[in-house]
Amino acid sequence: MNIAYRFRIYPTEEQKILLGKTFGCCRFLYNQMLNDKIQEYEKTKKMLKNTPAMYKKEYPFLKEADSLALANVQLNLQGAFRSCFDKSRKRQNGFPKFKSAKHSRKAYTTNNQKGTVAIIGNAVKLPKIGKVKAVIHRRPDADWIIKSATVSQDGDGKYYVSVLFEFARNIT
Repeated sequence: MNIAYRFRIYPTEEQKILLGKTFGCCRFLYNQMLNDKIQEYEKTKKMLKNTPAMYKKEYPFLKEADSLALANVQLNLQGAFRSCFDKSRKRQNGFPKFKSAKHSRKAYTTNNQKGTVAIIGNAVKLPKIGKVKAVIHRRPDADWIIKSATVSQDGDGKYYVSVLFEFARNIT
């Protein structure tokens, strides 16, 4: 079973800059991949299979962002296309839309690989960001496994991290 806990985080100024870069890189990559898919489909009537690694040579600033966050951008775009063209769904979503810098939600998701995401004392460890001071109001059990973390920023400038845990369900 899975459960997610959302914690308020208090990044330093340097960490805020890194988080802002990651939010921007994820939005930029999503828009770039969507644009390339649209152009390729208009030319060849076939769907382009692009990956974040294809863009890192042309846009070196993407190397500053967490690679797993960029990989999740690709998965989110694939899911948007799948739900758009899936005929078996009763309610179909519209065609994927470009993300706006002003109106889109500032968030990214990263996966835990061998302890890259962890709760250490009163801090949350994130890839490329490091330890970020947090209010840990719920402690996970020792046998819970961290699957992923979604970092977000609200419109009022407050930062949050939602940590997804996997645990065995006790049936008694």
